[in-house]
Amino acid sequence: MSTVGVSANRMEIMQIAKAVAEEKSIDQSIVIEAMEEAIEKAAKSRYGQEHDIRAIIDRETGEQTLWRIQTVVADDEFEDPAQQLTLADAKKLEADIEIGGEIKEELPPFDFGRVAAQTAKQVIMQKVRDAERERQFNEYKDREGEIINGIVKRVEYGHVIVDLGRAEGIIRRNDGIPRENFQPNDRVRAYLYKVSREIKGPQIFLSRAHPDFMIKLFAAEVPEVYEGVIEIKSCARDAGSRAKIGVISNDSSIDPVGACVGMRGARVQAVVGELSGEKIDIIPWNYDDATFIVNALQPAEVTKVVLDEEEHRVEVVVADDQFPLAIGRRGQNVRLASQLSGWQIDLVTETDDSERFQKDFQARTDLFMAALDADETLAQLLASEGFETVEEIAYVAAEDFMQIEGFDEAVAAEIQERAREYLEKLAAEQNTKRTELGVADDVMDLDGMTPGFAVKLGNNEVKSVEDVAGLVPDDITGWREPGPDGKPVWQDGILKKGEMRKADAQIFIMKARVIAGWIEPEALEQLEAEMAAETLAEEMDLTEEERALLALGELGKGGNSAAAEEMEFDLEALAAEGDLAGGGDDAATEE
Repeated sequence: MSTVGVSANRMEIMQIAKAVAEEKSIDQSIVIEAMEEAIEKAAKSRYGQEHDIRAIIDRETGEQTLWRIQTVVADDEFEDPAQQLTLADAKKLEADIEIGGEIKEELPPFDFGRVAAQTAKQVIMQKVRDAERERQFNEYKDREGEIINGIVKRVEYGHVIVDLGRAEGIIRRNDGIPRENFQPNDRVRAYLYKVSREIKGPQIFLSRAHPDFMIKLFAAEVPEVYEGVIEIKSCARDAGSRAKIGVISNDSSIDPVGACVGMRGARVQAVVGELSGEKIDIIPWNYDDATFIVNALQPAEVTKVVLDEEEHRVEVVVADDQFPLAIGRRGQNVRLASQLSGWQIDLVTETDDSERFQKDFQARTDLFMAALDADETLAQLLASEGFETVEEIAYVAAEDFMQIEGFDEAVAAEIQERAREYLEKLAAEQNTKRTELGVADDVMDLDGMTPGFAVKLGNNEVKSVEDVAGLVPDDITGWREPGPDGKPVWQDGILKKGEMRKADAQIFIMKARVIAGWIEPEALEQLEAEMAAETLAEEMDLTEEERALLALGELGKGGNSAAAEEMEFDLEALAAEGDLAGGGDDAATEE
């Protein structure tokens, strides 16, 4: 081969590497490394696969060099003559070489055959393809959460393949807006919500139905949202039909709803136009859950809201004529309101609520008549004053009775005496029944145990401390499970709903496990500390960092003080505020 020929060949290699690197948007060194690997594979086919052959292409001149490498080893480690040399043989070639060194032998150039050339081509293509996939993944993985513009490449079985320029994305059928049809070469905007590394290359998943797509569109259309003056706290969508967003302003002088609507609705209409006419309800966000739920159910008017914080459910009472409006077409309005607020919403009409109230009122009246040996008028008066159990009547402060019209000190004392006698009689009967059921006496020593609770345990075959220790909180408090229609249905546990909180049930069971010897007392103390810290954190709306600090142990003790000082976090003030909050559970119940 002439010098001119070799020079031209070298130049051609570098030009090819540069062209491929620019076309695939990858580093030129990756293409050269692929060429080196291809040459090594072809050389091994010619000289033998057992040899350690390495090809080197000079990055400046394109000159190719082939080397066979042999490693110098001790005589007792010599195993492969193709890749190893003994120290004695190696010193014949290089006098100063030591064990672990390498002997390089330059191999003469050779002509690629048809098969070797095809193999080399495949090696280079695979290496370049892998590099291109890695580049695509690294480029788009950090763009999750952005709106991406692209051109529709093709539509396959409802899935839209989008050309993003240097990669392809997919809008799956479930991620598209219903009844929205795309044709090849249509421009499309979508939300990039996931980049997945796959064997065949990164999968870039796009969506036009994702709630965050609407939030990003508002950020693009409403400067106040983009700048953070107005915050979109949540978004719920029934893609292509209707959506609700909750907005709040960090500047009291700016109306968040008006800013999102814009002059003559220009801003919201721009978003509606991008979403193929999807109707958008802009709801003012409120940190009070009940108020926000009422807002979220607009345009329906709400009469009453009852929150169940433990189950994160809310019962909403509406007028009978407002019930269809609150539900919406095919349940759309209440479903979106539930998604927006994060609460499970149960709608009840005023008629049903009134009937339930009357039934409950009559049940309490009958209870008071039987327990207090009182006439119906007196029993109804006590029920209407808010008394729900005989225990409340027996142990309420006498001053509370004095506030009831027609009650004096003598009447209050007589009613409370009758209530206490009834409770003592009932306790004696329940204790007898508890004994008949076989509930052990040591069960009665558990904190929070009453004869009535013990009877309910006995009726459920829980008769010893070990039996109590083997329960789980749901066994006591109850649980929800899918009903015949798929909707969650409440299943009562040993106690009826609301008689004991799940957290209290967990502590109750843990105490039984300590007595039974299943766990150490320290485990119970740790659980109580964690629950106390979590309760305080919820009451005070602490940050995640502050929550973590509270979880380290009891407030103001041990090493937590130093950590608190570093964070400028006043634990004593926290504890004081927690005490002022009203003792947690009772205050929360009254609220």
